Amino acid sequence: MSKAETQSLPCTPRIQPCLGTPLTITDYAGALDLCLGLARGGRPAAVEFCNTQIVTLRRSDPDYRRISGCFDHFIPDCTPLLWLLNAHGAGMKDRVYGPAFFDHALRNSPAGVTHFLLGGSEECGAVLKEKYQRLNPNLRIVGSFHGRCDAAGVLGGNDREVLETLQRLKPDLVWVGLGTPKQQRWIHRIKPLLESGTLLSVGQAFDVNAGLRKDAPGWMQRSGLTWLYRLGCEPRRLLGRYLRHNTEFIVYLLADFLRGRVFR
Repeated sequence: MSKAETQSLPCTPRIQPCLGTPLTITDYAGALDLCLGLARGGRPAAVEFCNTQIVTLRRSDPDYRRISGCFDHFIPDCTPLLWLLNAHGAGMKDRVYGPAFFDHALRNSPAGVTHFLLGGSEECGAVLKEKYQRLNPNLRIVGSFHGRCDAAGVLGGNDREVLETLQRLKPDLVWVGLGTPKQQRWIHRIKPLLESGTLLSVGQAFDVNAGLRKDAPGWMQRSGLTWLYRLGCEPRRLLGRYLRHNTEFIVYLLADFLRGRVFR
């Protein structure tokens, strides 16, 4: 990054606890400023785009809560969390949806900021690079890895090579689209081994923006029904997950509401 780019850092955003997870109150422009500021901070950082599943896992699964402790910020990514925060006076106009933020960040990446893509297929990576370098001539994607990740968050025989590449290139923003909880486990392992950069957990952002997977229509997203659209697309994979986590989320919300602890 240039000297001019490093002279000013964004203001620290407001943090609002919600169902036990500290959510960062921001918008798309503010989130990009935040991630770039963290990348300039002289140490590695991690940002999670947080939906109800993440909040529920952090509440119900002690191991996941430990793993997710590596994240510096949890940005609300889904409409139900937006509703809850605004009910408490957050005043957010919109959630910061991971796939949409990925698109916003690459379109608006300043000159000199470097990016690394981790996840998706070779085809997906090629489409993303062509698309965003056409839309933003200043964009610098300095590397990528498109391969398998196991349940422990290990990239098979490529794990050491990817780490060494990141240590050598020192990208400002590392976009991680391996799926939950694989991407969180990978970030938890790798973050302490890096000197700098912001690791971003963005799930299906690669496939959605490459046009390889359809996203929910806008009206369903605004109505908090993205989960229902995805369930209709992948019922076998998602039915059990959604039944469990959506039910747990409602139970935790009701329990905390009765005890006056939703925002503590």
